[in-house]
Formats: sequence, structure tokens, C-alpha cells
Amino acid sequence: EAVGRARLGERSPSPIYEGRDGVIAWLLGGPEATYTVRLPAAGERPRSIMDSYTKEHSAEYQAQAIIDIGFALHARQLPLAEVEDVLIETSHHTHYVIGTGSGDPEKMDPDASRETLDHSAMYILAVAWEDGRWHHADSYSSERAHRDSTVKLWRAIRTAESEAWTRAYHDPDPHGKKFGGQVTVRLRDGSNLVERLDNPNAHSMGARPFARADYVAKLETLTDGLAEPDELERFVGLVEKLTTLSPSQVKELSIGIPSDRLEDSTSDRVGVL
Repeated sequence: EAVGRARLGERSPSPIYEGRDGVIAWLLGGPEATYTVRLPAAGERPRSIMDSYTKEHSAEYQAQAIIDIGFALHARQLPLAEVEDVLIETSHHTHYVIGTGSGDPEKMDPDASRETLDHSAMYILAVAWEDGRWHHADSYSSERAHRDSTVKLWRAIRTAESEAWTRAYHDPDPHGKKFGGQVTVRLRDGSNLVERLDNPNAHSMGARPFARADYVAKLETLTDGLAEPDELERFVGLVEKLTTLSPSQVKELSIGIPSDRLEDSTSDRVGVL
């Protein structure tokens, strides 16, 4: 299996199962472990999904607010030559998983894979700050990652854990949780600029919670150049009538993409090996 993974491009162990925040650590705590899941009360509408963590941007969830902060910094039109260094104060998880607390040099490397860059708070802030936009492909292109001004800004950014942000991140009250951070920009003249965001804009408690039209627009963006507009319209139309669909219509809840637009439509490879 290790050889197979290496052949497919995996360059280091994946801690999703074995790591300190992995599946085993959280869900397989032994026979004495207990897990509490809040269920709707009798007669209560099961609407918790509306409080789930919407990802407006194509990046790790903890990076969503950082991207939005980047947009706010972009709007200031600050000359980047005036920036001395940048500090992102945030939760333990954000600092150690996508920040400099990870100790991962690839998070600062323009040659890193897209899968690494979308878990680099430093890269993500630099690009969002410079561009004032985020695109699921363009923002991760090799050309974009190698831009000299980006690399310079990127390497001036570091993260630090804040106990207050960590407490908020783990708040058991869903309405008290915070997934954001505070960015302090130190300028060459010694002054500081601060941008803070408790939660991403698209979060249910954010500045602009995602609405139905936003979800449809995200689908259209991600399938641009892949699915035909008529096919998307058919799919969304079915979804909007979900509670009244017949069994045969339920089977049509999929988006058809022409085979010539799929990168590997003829592969007979099965699984990682």
C-alpha cells in the first residue's frame, strides 16, 4: 500500500486516522468512551443542518475567515512594500493544523501541492489579500503560487495560538463557537493595522450567511466548463422538488458530465493501488 500511495503522489503519512485530531482519537476512544449528540426535541424541526459550517471558499474550513480577512485587507489598498510582518492570532487547531505551528516547511513552499496550499493559512491570507478574490483553481495555480510579491508576503506571515480563540473554538454552545482569528499587520513605520473576524462571512452567524442562491451559484462555479447549463438546471429543479419526487426521479439526482470532459473517464484503476 505504501508503494501504491507513493506512486500516486502521496509524499508523507496522512494523519486523518492516526493523528491527534484523527478519526481514531475522536471516535474510537475505547469501551468507556461516551459521545453526546443533540437531537431535536419532540415536535422541533430538524434544522441543525442550517447551522452547519458552509465553505464559501475552496480551502480548509479554518481558512474561511482568513480568506475573508484577506479581502478586508485588500480593500484597504495598503502598499505591500510597507508591510514588515503579519501575525494571525487564532485557535490551537488552526495554528497547529494550517499555521506555522504545524512545523511543516511545505506550507511555505511555492512548489507544494494544492492539497498542502489549501491547508496553509499563510499562503491563503497572502493570495486573498493580494487578489481580493478566491477561485478554486486559479488561486492554487503554480503560476499564482510562484508570484514574487506573493512569496515575499507569504513568508512574512506567521500564526500564534490564543487561549481565548481556542476556548471559543471548543465552546459547546454552537452559537458561541468561533472559527476566526485576528490579523495584526505591523508596518515599517512601526504602526499596526488590525482586522478581526469571529466567523466566516458565510457562516450562519457570519456577516452574510449563505442563502439558497449562494449555494446554487457555488455549484455553477464549480461545474463551469464541465456540466452543461441545461443539465444543472435539470438537477437543481429536481432538488427543489425533493419531497415530491417519485422513485425514478430520485435516481436522477446526479449531474451528468460528458465523458470527454473527465480527466480519467477510461481508467480501469480501482482504489489506491
